[in-house]
Amino acid sequence: MASRKRPDNEAKRRGKPATTPESRQNELASLAFDVAEEQMRNGTASSQVITQCLKFGTTREQLEQERLRHENELLQVKREAIQSQQRIEEMYAEAMNAMRGYSGIDQEDFDDVED
Repeated sequence: MASRKRPDNEAKRRGKPATTPESRQNELASLAFDVAEEQMRNGTASSQVITQCLKFGTTREQLEQERLRHENELLQVKREAIQSQQRIEEMYAEAMNAMRGYSGIDQEDFDDVED
């Protein structure tokens, strides 16, 4: 029985195909860098490819990526702080209602006083 010949792009594929959009993006970026590297080694890379590759290797790009990571962390901390504040407000409201119950004031009577 003759074996089926794989196309070149299937033969180069390593491992399982990506299962998430993020891993697929990383896979494609890796392939693009491989092509760019091959073009640069062969001397056939365009000026745009060279410029883009140089940009990714700069300190500025690394700092920008670090800044974005820190911004995401800050947003996560802010989100957690807001959620914590909401929980604290709910606990205060429950405590106030419990205190009113202990002092003999009905919630209905208290509502009349507030109006």
